[in-house]
Amino acid sequence: MNPWFIAGTVTIAAFMELLDTSIANVALPYIGGGLGRSYDEVTWILTTYLVANAVVLPMSAWFSRLLGRKNYYMLCVLLFTASSLFCGLAPSLGFMLLFRVLQGVGGGGLVPVAQAILVDTFPPAKRAAAFALYTIVIVTAPAVGPVLGGWLTDNYDWRWIFFINVPFGFLSIWLSNRFIRDPQDFTQERLKAHAEGRMPIDGPGIVLITLASAALEISLDRGQIDDWFGSRLITSLIVIAVLGWAATLFWELCNPNPIIDFRLLEHRNFAIASVLFLLFGISLFGTTTLIPMMLQSLYGYRAIDAGLVLGPGALVITLLAPVSAQLLQRHLVSPKVLVLVSFCVVAIAMFLYSDNTLDVDSAHFAWNRSLQGFSYGLFLVPVNLIAYSQLRPDENNKASSLTNLFRNWGGSFGIAFVTTATERRENFHQFILGSSLDPASQTLQQGAFPFIGQLIHHGFSSADAGSASIGIIYEQLMRQSLFLAYMDCFRVFAWLNVLAIPLIFAIRTFRPQGEATAGH
Repeated sequence: MNPWFIAGTVTIAAFMELLDTSIANVALPYIGGGLGRSYDEVTWILTTYLVANAVVLPMSAWFSRLLGRKNYYMLCVLLFTASSLFCGLAPSLGFMLLFRVLQGVGGGGLVPVAQAILVDTFPPAKRAAAFALYTIVIVTAPAVGPVLGGWLTDNYDWRWIFFINVPFGFLSIWLSNRFIRDPQDFTQERLKAHAEGRMPIDGPGIVLITLASAALEISLDRGQIDDWFGSRLITSLIVIAVLGWAATLFWELCNPNPIIDFRLLEHRNFAIASVLFLLFGISLFGTTTLIPMMLQSLYGYRAIDAGLVLGPGALVITLLAPVSAQLLQRHLVSPKVLVLVSFCVVAIAMFLYSDNTLDVDSAHFAWNRSLQGFSYGLFLVPVNLIAYSQLRPDENNKASSLTNLFRNWGGSFGIAFVTTATERRENFHQFILGSSLDPASQTLQQGAFPFIGQLIHHGFSSADAGSASIGIIYEQLMRQSLFLAYMDCFRVFAWLNVLAIPLIFAIRTFRPQGEATAGH
């Protein structure tokens, strides 16, 4: 069977799942109005999905071995599709949150299992092309989400952000049943494990992973809203997350049949690739959150227009990922070199972001985003090859769960950093700038004088114009403080990528080779 049929099949549902991580963001006010609930209450629509997704994702490889990869994948697609339908039909917030949890449970297994299927479908020498397709999916979907969500909400109804998954879900189920087959080696190993009793239900492992993943995701998603360590709930969740993951690591390393195989991190290339995936998630999802937030709060963009600014970056990745795949398949350049160039370019892009002013237009942001897209177009294909370069074929399924877990962690950390740092740094800059503006200072009076003249010209009295001019200056101070906070975030992302460069030199050189596995 042509492997591209299989690749196209598994990417449909994976794209829809990643799309749902961001498509509901811009529709929250409309959902709140439709369900008669406050904005703070409906933000749990995002949190419940992310929590359920984070809980299931690290266990997806184990579920694949327990149920069979094809069976588990189709079960995930079916659950994701059905829960999407019921989310769109939900009559109240309670039902909405219930179905979002089920949607997250179904979606949590789609991306790692899709990646594992791609790895086993293509021979190592041609695996770069499959990773190019995977790159386009995981980068484009979160960027498209806010734009598509805004368009559907403005032109139709917020319920369509869920209904849109239904036809694609049923198409994915039909294609999966027709084209996907478990590899023969994978099936034999799974049946042998069942026969030998090496697939027991690891109750303690499931409980530990569930508690640790849920606590970490909730604390990251709600931390800034509830003032982090100023909240007893968030503090408790962070403690549970840290202790839970420490206990999970200890338990899984002692378990001969772990749900999450942390022993894979003993392979140097896989461990380095996992860290690079973490940093990639921080930068990509952090800036995907930061840029629309900045454009809306400082430049007056609508949500859909701010989302469109991200489009050129996704387009560049779509065009460049196949090029990087060809360079690697023809052995014209090594994966290590492409990853090195990628981190250098993304650092440059972040420094360029941090040099913006309040007078730049959308073209400037689109150009910087395109440069960022150029770097990611070079990054994801080679780093996936690096991740699997030292692994045996029977370890591919377990590896996909771990790499996606690190990428998911990176996204959560990046978004949490942006939402926290912008508010904290805004307060810092407001204090610094405001301390030099004493109400009686000559500098303030001179700055207010032009505004007073304009306000008097528009009908204000002298006394009212004086008070209003101070208000205008204060508004500018607040705007400048917020702008400087955003620039600080970009600088942190830039230096984070710079500091990661020495890690790339530790990657062991390899040359992709080998044949495809026996089945798909």
